[in-house]
Amino acid sequence: MAGDRVWRKSSYSGATEGGECVEVAFGRDVLVRDSKNAAAGTLSFSAPAWRAFVQRQP
Repeated sequence: MAGDRVWRKSSYSGATEGGECVEVAFGRDVLVRDSKNAAAGTLSFSAPAWRAFVQRQP
């Protein structure tokens, strides 16, 4: 459940005007939300899908 998770703010937070960033919470799946509008909902990814996303090379 999203309310039971520990949310971690992106290390890029504050790098842009207004501090736009995302937050991520890890569990059986990975949840992602907009830090400025946390109540708007979350995106959910499987752990393998998240790993593939963050390890992807340009």
